[in-house]
Amino acid sequence: MGSGKHWVIGLGALALSLGLASIGALGAAALPDSHCMDCHADESLTKEDPSGREISMFVDLAKLRASAHATNSCVSCHTDLTDKHPDDEIPAKPVNCSACHEKQSATYGASVHGLALAAGTPGTATCADCHGTHEVVSPKFAASPLHVSKQAAMCGECHDQAARDYAESIHGTALAAGVRDAPTCTDCHYEHRIVSFAGTKPRTISEDVCSRCHASERLNTRYNLPRDRVRTFFESYHGLASQYGSTVAANCGSCHGHHKVLPSSDPRSMVHPANLVQTCGVCHPGATERFVAGKIHVDLRSARSGEDLGSAINWWVRRIYLVLIVGVVGAMLVHNLLLLVKKVKAHLGSDGRPIVRMNLSQRWQHAVLAVSFIVLAVTGFALRFPDSWLSWMLGSSEPVRRWAHRVAGVVLLLVGLYHVIYVIVTPTGRKLLKDFMPTKKDLADVWQAVRYLFGATPDKPRIGRFGYSEKMEYWAVVWGTIIMGVTGLMIWLKMDVTAWLPRWAVDVALTIHYYEAILACLAIVVWHFYHVIFDPDVYPLNLACWDGKVSKHWLEEEHPLDEALAGVESKPAHDGQLAKQGEAETQQGRGRVKNVGR
Repeated sequence: MGSGKHWVIGLGALALSLGLASIGALGAAALPDSHCMDCHADESLTKEDPSGREISMFVDLAKLRASAHATNSCVSCHTDLTDKHPDDEIPAKPVNCSACHEKQSATYGASVHGLALAAGTPGTATCADCHGTHEVVSPKFAASPLHVSKQAAMCGECHDQAARDYAESIHGTALAAGVRDAPTCTDCHYEHRIVSFAGTKPRTISEDVCSRCHASERLNTRYNLPRDRVRTFFESYHGLASQYGSTVAANCGSCHGHHKVLPSSDPRSMVHPANLVQTCGVCHPGATERFVAGKIHVDLRSARSGEDLGSAINWWVRRIYLVLIVGVVGAMLVHNLLLLVKKVKAHLGSDGRPIVRMNLSQRWQHAVLAVSFIVLAVTGFALRFPDSWLSWMLGSSEPVRRWAHRVAGVVLLLVGLYHVIYVIVTPTGRKLLKDFMPTKKDLADVWQAVRYLFGATPDKPRIGRFGYSEKMEYWAVVWGTIIMGVTGLMIWLKMDVTAWLPRWAVDVALTIHYYEAILACLAIVVWHFYHVIFDPDVYPLNLACWDGKVSKHWLEEEHPLDEALAGVESKPAHDGQLAKQGEAETQQGRGRVKNVGR
């Protein structure tokens, strides 16, 4: 019973405490601004900060009412103050801006200022140092210290030399002349996440800072600036070195300066002809007038023969070599192509390949499949990477890439549909499908192949018409055609698809389509091309895809259990009678196993 009384008394005390705390909180929230202004309306009210500097505590109520925080009360920001202030002699804590500006505060925390503040560095810029205190105004308005016209002066309170250099630079003078597109401090160093570029990789400065304006077609056109400066820099030695990770290669600022960027016609400019020896000599000790006489931004594609002597010579050398490349290599290509045609024709007419492995229908299906697949691969990756050489090869025309891709996709689906009908309706098709079906022997063949490849046994697996490698490839094509067909149609007909499925289904289809394409292309290059091109037994090409025939030797090596070997007599390879017989039987449409494409 006594224990129960204690619980009741305890709960009552807790409720009373919570009630008093709530009343106190309500009292603090309801603390009127007039309570604060009794003291802070005094213009002479000051105090010393931790560094001993005297600062004003005066609050101009008119400016506060005109600020971005006009609707806020004093205790909205100074949440630690109560009606006991200042009699309790507890100074107000710094305002925590993150209560309302969470993202900006988090970004500031990762900046050079935020990191310095966290490390306790005195004099570090805070939110109030840049935005002001009670008269915070949006940077869009001229009254704000962060307005583009005042930003350099505001930053100059701590970075005085940088501000003076900027004011003299081409950027600063352009801004002073009213060019609103001219970069200011936060355009280069970012806004809340202020970055110091000391020790930064050269590529970062050139690519992430200077290129944001100087690679802009809009700005270059509007202000008649050279359009090739970024591209030609990255094509130069300095640009290439920086792209491949060099930490000492020159960047834009190394030559043009950082804050005091001046045009090359200004005698004070680092790239003025009179100063180039000194500028280049920083990285290249011993640089001479001859060394600095060349150009950094060299664009051979737009050069003209009437420019300076070096550019004129470069222009002629480029044109001469282009003629040489086209003429010499073109002649070599024509010569070798004609030679290849002669040799392939002779090879096709020889009697060394008497066994028909692919009939005419199968060869046509394979040809259409191969052509449509190649077109799909080229146009598909050109669509995915519009700035690539594949896109350039197709004329950089998005409609051409898009419709060529769709037409090739339709052709692939049609040949796939024809193949389904072929393996169901025709006897040779049914036999083909049966031979492609996986069997228990395939597992044994895989194990035997692994042991053979690693040297555990000298015997290769004895394979029939199709082994595990051909079967895997065949069913991979079936699977890939279905996957690519379904996802491709979903992407193409997305308006119809989203009438039944959510929009994210199309996004998933696009992801599947892209990565399945990568898988298919790599499989073709690594697996299929080896077996039909790079295998020494068939190099440079297994010509069965052209005329359907293979040699008896190849079939005995790769498919010794193939039924097609049963009717082939052991005659010399030059005897052409079997080839003629096989061709005659194919033309007559006999459904035999011997010497036909089964």
